[in-house]
Amino acid sequence: MPLVIGPGGFFEVDWFTEYLNKAENSLNATTRHIYDLGPGVDEHLIEKILNPSYLDQEAKSFRSLKNIIKNSSTKAVAWVGESGGAYNSGRNLVSNAFVYSFWYLDQLGMASLYDTKTYCRQSLIGGNYGLLNTTNFTPNPDYYSALIWRQLMGRKALFTTFSGTKKIRSYTHCARQSKGITVLLMNLDNTTTVVAKVELNNSFSLRHTKHMKSYKRASSQLFGGPNGVIQREEYHLTAKDGNLHSQTMLLNGNALQVNSMGDLPPIEPIHINSTEPITIAPYSIVFVHMRNVVVPACA
Repeated sequence: MPLVIGPGGFFEVDWFTEYLNKAENSLNATTRHIYDLGPGVDEHLIEKILNPSYLDQEAKSFRSLKNIIKNSSTKAVAWVGESGGAYNSGRNLVSNAFVYSFWYLDQLGMASLYDTKTYCRQSLIGGNYGLLNTTNFTPNPDYYSALIWRQLMGRKALFTTFSGTKKIRSYTHCARQSKGITVLLMNLDNTTTVVAKVELNNSFSLRHTKHMKSYKRASSQLFGGPNGVIQREEYHLTAKDGNLHSQTMLLNGNALQVNSMGDLPPIEPIHINSTEPITIAPYSIVFVHMRNVVVPACA
């Protein structure tokens, strides 16, 4: 049977509250649009994307809709029916460049945290915010970000906190490929390298330069691999030549590009001994798949 979804407009608390109360059980999903970065002609898009306080503003709408659904009689779930970040086609060499993945992945993480079931990107092809290049149809950086997210991040989001610099965005999900977890870390700072270390005593320590903070995961378990060696898989995403406007994304230092037949490149991690720290370089995105860290919610 087809789904009944709506209304597909911008979020307004009172209107959505009345709408969902009157919709009752006739609606499968309630949808809204997100263009939280403003117009594409705004010359300050990058400053907004790299500002954690600005990114946090959209959490209020996600939280409000979640609470409205929880307190209403509807059985509908929350969807983002359309989101391109910056409206009116976005901005060339921003919306179709590496820097946009900071906004896009942060949106996916935030949406998941507030129980949003589907996130529809504007667009696959069309405008500067398309996932594919409008001229030759090759993937833009956000296409690969979506692909890696889909490969590693499971359906269940876990509560995640980070003590230290606000320039780190962090999200954790049950892993899609194992009973472990996948951690997404994004460094919005252009100079500071942040180091995180998973310790065998079940604490996850995050070190910002010489300042160390930690938080406990007392209920998690760390299981050994073959020969007692525990490894994790890391996917480091950076911009070619360190240029945020670059339309070429690097995975562990290698350019993500289709071959002459149009085939996608392999999405392969580097394997790191789990006793080694996780390094999040300036202006980088890191997915860390920890197969051997099992929390009760993911078991």
